[in-house]
Amino acid sequence: MRYQAALHPGAAHAACVILRRTLAYPDGVADPVVLVEQLLASRPAVCGRTQVVAVDGPSGSGKSVLAADLAQRTGATLLRVDELVPGWHGLERVPGILVHDVLEPLSVGEVARPARWSWVRDRPSKPMAIEPPPVLVLDGCGSGSRVVRPFLSVLVWLDGPESLRRERAMSRDGEAYEPWWDVWAAQERRLFPAEGTAGAADVRVEVE
Repeated sequence: MRYQAALHPGAAHAACVILRRTLAYPDGVADPVVLVEQLLASRPAVCGRTQVVAVDGPSGSGKSVLAADLAQRTGATLLRVDELVPGWHGLERVPGILVHDVLEPLSVGEVARPARWSWVRDRPSKPMAIEPPPVLVLDGCGSGSRVVRPFLSVLVWLDGPESLRRERAMSRDGEAYEPWWDVWAAQERRLFPAEGTAGAADVRVEVE
């Protein structure tokens, strides 16, 4: 299943779209992946030779679906940021981890070796190895924060009503996530306004 997005008139961003689930893209509807592809075609890599796309926004907003679609259709390497988050209280540490353990090595042509986080054991796990790719998609909360942006070619922001986002998140990870929703949401409410992520986005997507 793909997503469709109707252009939002008067948007101050590169593109502002309303996102709905559908199987087709009717006339007058913008595909957000195409919008990102167009931006990538017009912008240089600023993380060494790698163009980096951040797909950021609160939990349940559809980041993972859009990021996977983007990676599949462009051949990009996909990094699920939640594999690096150091536990349920660790969101504020994500931007620094991305810069220090992923983007700085890639920017000088080195293999990035960030440590995975074991959510089952609640501790660091074996590191992954990321060779410098032509395009890297960062999928996750905090990926569009200020310290990360100098490495980004495109920033995508997704959001939607909390009731809908919670429903989506619970249908995906309910048993494990439900006790932690409020803890995680509180961190999001602190992080995103402080970082000004939505206002810095090249593409904004609102889930209805």
